[in-house]
Amino acid sequence: MRILIIEDEAPLLERVTAQLREQGYAVDTAADGRTGLYVGQEYPLDAAIVDLGLPDLSGIEVIRRWRAEGRKFPVLILTARGRWQDKVEGLEAGADDYLVKPFHAEELLARLRALIRRTGGWTQAVLYCGPVTLDTGAQQVTLHSQFVEVTAYEYKLLEYLMLHAGTVISKTELTEHLYQEDEDRDSNVLEVLVGRLRRKL
Repeated sequence: MRILIIEDEAPLLERVTAQLREQGYAVDTAADGRTGLYVGQEYPLDAAIVDLGLPDLSGIEVIRRWRAEGRKFPVLILTARGRWQDKVEGLEAGADDYLVKPFHAEELLARLRALIRRTGGWTQAVLYCGPVTLDTGAQQVTLHSQFVEVTAYEYKLLEYLMLHAGTVISKTELTEHLYQEDEDRDSNVLEVLVGRLRRKL
């Protein structure tokens, strides 16, 4: 499941990104409105978390443009503003929910899951890459319509690669997606996982 976070506060962006990745989400990030707008226009997303006070282009304007272009993925506004007028403006622009900072990670995750459920879940339930098919709902991989048995980490790696097909991904980015902060990040482990996937596929 692919989530976009647009947030210019670096520590918060890093924290939320880590929390979502720990839950198995593929996460794209942007620190300004224009970059975030582009990602939402060009890539398939299951949901977006958008701060209102962004540089270059406000979160409100980003959401308005997405909706005007027919982008229907759910949007959760994440902001320090607590005035009811800001909430109304965000919702009228096309946001689906509103969460005020500071917040608990559990509430963010619960609201995100609820938004995705309400909008019908996965926007891209099945991923395709040549003869390889990855069913994100059943979490199954097939090659030429034949089931391929993969470990949890192999599945997580393959899903991330297929979601970012056509994009060059660094070893560091892959490692950060696969492992939590307190886990061993030996790059040799990643190489072993990639090698296993190549042999299976």
